[in-house]
This record gives sequence, C-alpha cells and structure tokens, in this order.
Amino acid sequence: MLHDARPAPRTGRVSLGMQILLLQIAVLAVSLGVGFGWHISTVDDSLRDEYAQRALAVSRAVADDPDVRILLSQLQGTRLDAAALRSGTLQREAVAVAQRTGVLFVVIANRDGIRVAHPEPDRLGQHVSTDAGDVLSGDDVVDTDRGTLGESVRGKAAVRDADGRVIGFVSTGISTERVRAATWRDIRIVVGLAGVALAIGIVGSGLLARRWRRLTLGLQPDELVDLVGQQRAVLHALADGVLATDETGRLRMINDHGRRLLGVEAPLGTDVDDLGLPDRLRALLRNEQHSPVSATVGDRIVLATSRRIEADHRDLGMLLSVIDRTDVEELTRELGSVRTMSEALRAQRHETANRFHVLAGLLRQGDVDEASDYLAEIAGTRGRAGVAGLDNVQEPHLHAFLDAKATLARERRVQLTLGPQTWVDGDLVDPVAATTVIGNLIDNAVDAAAPALDAEDGRVDVELLGDGSTLWVTVADSGAGIAFDRPDDVFVDGMTSKDGTGIPGGRGMGLALARQLCRRDGGDLTVADSGGGSSDLGGAVFVAEMRHAVSEGVEQ
Repeated sequence: MLHDARPAPRTGRVSLGMQILLLQIAVLAVSLGVGFGWHISTVDDSLRDEYAQRALAVSRAVADDPDVRILLSQLQGTRLDAAALRSGTLQREAVAVAQRTGVLFVVIANRDGIRVAHPEPDRLGQHVSTDAGDVLSGDDVVDTDRGTLGESVRGKAAVRDADGRVIGFVSTGISTERVRAATWRDIRIVVGLAGVALAIGIVGSGLLARRWRRLTLGLQPDELVDLVGQQRAVLHALADGVLATDETGRLRMINDHGRRLLGVEAPLGTDVDDLGLPDRLRALLRNEQHSPVSATVGDRIVLATSRRIEADHRDLGMLLSVIDRTDVEELTRELGSVRTMSEALRAQRHETANRFHVLAGLLRQGDVDEASDYLAEIAGTRGRAGVAGLDNVQEPHLHAFLDAKATLARERRVQLTLGPQTWVDGDLVDPVAATTVIGNLIDNAVDAAAPALDAEDGRVDVELLGDGSTLWVTVADSGAGIAFDRPDDVFVDGMTSKDGTGIPGGRGMGLALARQLCRRDGGDLTVADSGGGSSDLGGAVFVAEMRHAVSEGVEQ
C-alpha cells in the first residue's frame, strides 16, 4: 500500500480550515445581528400597534352594542347624577367587558365628554382627562396617552344613535407596562432563536472545516499548489506510464506516457470500464498486484503493477504503473531467431560430422563406389534439414527459418513437413513480425507433438501461401489438442499450460502477441480445430492471415 508523502506543515499561521471556520462564524454573527437587531428595533412599535388595534376592537364591539346606544342616548349633558351612574347598567357592562378582555379599562363618555362608565366610580360624571375631539368627530382613534389610570395604549370608537349622529364614545386602554412585558418576552425569544441559529451555524462550520481538512488531507492551499505542481512535473517526466483511479473506479490522473502506452484518450472522470483497457489491466485496477504482469495493448507488450493508495486510513483508489516491454520483446524475438539458427547450425554440424565419419570409413576400407553413391545421396538431399517442398518457399527469411525449425523439431523427435499448397515467392515486409507469428505457432505445435520416451515420433504440418500481399499460414500438430474449455482462451494474456516461474510478467504472451500482430493490419489468427476434429493429425489447427506481409515477387 502506498501512503501519502505530505510536506511538513508550516507553523506560525492559522490554518485554512480555522480561517474558514472563523469567517463563517463572523458572517453568521453579523447576519444574525443585523436581521434580529432590525426585528428587535421594530418589535416595540409592532406590539404597540397590535395592542392598540386590540383595544380599538374592544371599543368598537362595545360601541356597536344596541343597549349601549340606547342607554348612552339617555345620559347626555354635563350634569349627571354620579350615584345613579355608579349603579347604572353601563358601569356594570364596562367593568364586565374589561374583566373579560383583560384590558386596563373601558371608559364610556357622552357627547360632552362626561364619563358615564369608568373603572374608578369616583370619576363618574367628570370630564375625560384626554382630548376627545377626533373621536367625537366620528373618527376612530389609536394612540398612546397618559390619563388618570396611567400611560396606556388606547383605542377609541364613536357611539352613534339610530340616525347616525355621534352621541358619545368608548375608550379602551391597555397598560404600556403590559406592552413592554410582551416586548421583552418577544425579544428574549428572538435572542434565544438567534443563539440557537448561531450555535447551529458554528457546529455546521466546524463540520465543514473538518470535512475540508479530510478532503485536503490536512494540507494548506499553498502546500496543495506546491504538491500538485511537483507531482505533475514528476509524473510527466517519468519514463513509466502512470494511471490512477479513485475509490469509485474513475480515472483521476494519467501522465502522457501512460496515455501513449495504454492508448487512452478518454478525459479524467471516465469510468475504468470505458477506457478500452485489456481485461488483464482492468483486473489490476480492482485488486493490487505487486509482481509485474504482462499484457498486450494494441501491438505493444507492457509490464504492469498496481498498488492501493491510502491516506489517513482512507482508501484513495488504485495506482497502475506500466512499463513498455515491446522493445525488449522484439530483441528477445530476434535473439530467439539467432539462437534458433545457431542451434540449427550446431545440429547440422553434428549431422555433417557424422556423414564425414561414414564417408571417411568407406574410403579407408577402399569402398570407393559406395563412398561415391553416399556423396550423391547427400548432394541430392532437398533442404539442409531434408524438408520436402522447402524450395517452394523462395523468401530467404522464411526459407532459412523453416529449415532451422525443422532441424530443431527433429531433435525433439518431431517431423516438420510442408503442405502441398505451400508457395511464397515474394519478400517479407516485416520479417520479425512474420517470424514471430510463425515461430510461435510452430513452437507451440512442436511442444504439443513432442512424444514421450516410449511413444512414436510426433508430426507438425505447416502450409504457407502467398496470396498477393497476404500471407496465409496453417499449422497443425499431432498433439492432444487445446486443453481449455473455450479454445479462444489460448489468445488471452497469461493463459498457458506451461510453467512461467521466474519469467517477468509470466508466460502466455506468445499467441496473444501473434494475434495482435495479425490484427494490426486487418488480418487475424484463429483456431480452426481445437483437436480431435477434422485434422488428419488429430491435434490442434491454427490459421493465421497476415495482410500486407509480403511484397509480390518478380516472375522468373
């Protein structure tokens, strides 16, 4: 697992998370202060108006009472009997209304402003203490005033007789002390709500700052800028391809070499399954693999490893590292061809030495005629390995290559023969690619046909046909056939029945690469028979179509 390599934190400054927290708290405090301050500044006026309207509603209700109108119309003038007023119906009605509604007072006065109902009986028959001109003119009055019962919020409504004339008024008052108490109660509620809102905002800001630290791995902005710049410079300078995905399997980073090696053109954020990667590489992005695994991408061979990235015990995704192995593989194939030729020469040298020993023995014994016949037999052999029909392969690379493969096959007790339709008279456009495909097919066929110690010799049939610029190759063997349930699995990277211990990336790349080389120019490599079918030899049959592989020869 890879762990984060973060730069050392810089001391002596407030972290970005703390700055965000303090800024958010300040913004919340100012916003709440302005909003609730405005509300508090208007709450007294709002409550005064609300209580005044309530008092006016009470006055209107009393003034609209028919009994009040009739009784008040009978109590006009300035000289009224106070004793009669104290025991009068209007006095009892006003007191009862005040008690029911909880107001400070309900006062009823006639057209001359003389009280006919008052909470204090001693003030009955006296002139009201406040100006009543507006209400006696027929207008409703809402105000705050101080009278005999103290300061109060008042609502005054005119009383009219049946003809609509003003015959007096009703004044209802609510103590300003009650208004102030309600105001302070409202302010305390508002301040409490503001405190709760501020506390919630602080908690939310703290959680946001914590999430910010978690997302940025505790790094400050300048540290993030430095780290991103350094990583970008390093990643794009690497000779290896590097690809990183997040924990959800989406592409988060890929350097230029990685795009070139893997053929990835998709933008960042693309799902791994949509990148067009081979199955083997997609599997590495699901499960980390520290040992190199080989895979074919297009016409290239790569070695890849993957590691899971973790930081602060949190899964950050997978990192895929890719190394180009194509050049090494090409050198390996070329060296393999040289080794094949060398081994063929060694086998032929050994065979030639044996022939000279026979010839020398015949001459020492004086059997000149037998020696002459033996020389004629040797000179008449077709091909250095005795491959019948090899003269039909006039392409020099294939001629020498098949002759060498036949020699090596014979050492493993496998007879390599050429099919009757074999004919190639042009030159190979890419000898390395062609010999890679044919060599892989022949080597696998020889391995399959090689007999046990007490078994009969094996056989491999090869047929090559040049059709214009296309080279057709058919290879059949006498082996046991393909062991996989699905024959096409032999073309999957890493699928092999051979031991790959000690080989970087493992075995199982030969046929996969051969198919890639065939498909590069529009051809293909297929399994014509997996074994036990129509093949005369009883083993597997492979057919390769290599387009643009041969330049057409010149007629002789």
